[in-house]
Amino acid sequence: MRPYLYLTRLDKPIGTWLLYWPCVWGIGMAAFTTGMPLGSMASMMALFGTGAVVMRGAGCTINDMWDVKFDRMVERTKTRPIASGIISRPRALAFLSAQLAAGLAVLVQLNPYTIVFCLGSMPLVIMYPFMKRITYWPQFVLGLAYNWGALAGWSAVAGSIDWAVALPLYAAGVSWTLVYDTIYGHQDKRDDIIAGVKSTSLLFGNNTKVILSGFSATTISLLSLAGYMNGQGLPFYATVLGAGTAHLVWQLKKVRIDDPSVCWRIFKSNTWFGGIVFGAILADLLYTRYSSDSSSSSDDNITTDQQ
Repeated sequence: MRPYLYLTRLDKPIGTWLLYWPCVWGIGMAAFTTGMPLGSMASMMALFGTGAVVMRGAGCTINDMWDVKFDRMVERTKTRPIASGIISRPRALAFLSAQLAAGLAVLVQLNPYTIVFCLGSMPLVIMYPFMKRITYWPQFVLGLAYNWGALAGWSAVAGSIDWAVALPLYAAGVSWTLVYDTIYGHQDKRDDIIAGVKSTSLLFGNNTKVILSGFSATTISLLSLAGYMNGQGLPFYATVLGAGTAHLVWQLKKVRIDDPSVCWRIFKSNTWFGGIVFGAILADLLYTRYSSDSSSSSDDNITTDQQ
């Protein structure tokens, strides 16, 4: 089983976290609006967490099946199970079928609207590995696929999607993906040139930090817009604008695009940004509900005293 576990990248959970965070952003913001009980919210987060593990693994299998020739030409990826021949393509396909079946078992726990909506992401998942052959913007397609959970998380709670909130939230995730995956891509840029693989890392080149500063600002702006459209309060804005901005500034200051080990470390740090945004949503939700409960209790006491 070890080659199959390696194929799903269970030894590198950062990809699962980056897939999971937009899901809980959507769940949290929808729960803030709908008044979903915290216990139900936690159950929904656990369900999406299971789905993130399964579908991230399936995405890795699809990616490695598509990229077997390219992976053999890149030092960092040539030992992957399919590229090295440990797992044959037919066995990988059978394993992928099992992964997708497990993903479907998770999916059918959701409401019918969300089930149908989530199926719409599969073309993006399948198409992404091919994009690096034809465009310098495969990271954009990855962002479209990887942040689908922001929309699905909202619809799983609300039964439909409020596009005024969910669309800027989704776009913020896409912009964030362009930041972290461009940094990730700088690890392999020398091998990618030889293999003929395209990426935003190669497209941006020495201008990477300047361009990613723009995408980082866009990410924060779109998160703020989503919060405004959702009626979020001070804890949300203080955390996103404060800690969220600080983290993005820190990583762009620290990253060295010609040092693969630094690129990998900074790439992994993005799980903290995802956690910061969710922390902002959760803090605002708890603050709003606690304040509301306190106000109701005070009003009841005043009414009792008057009587």
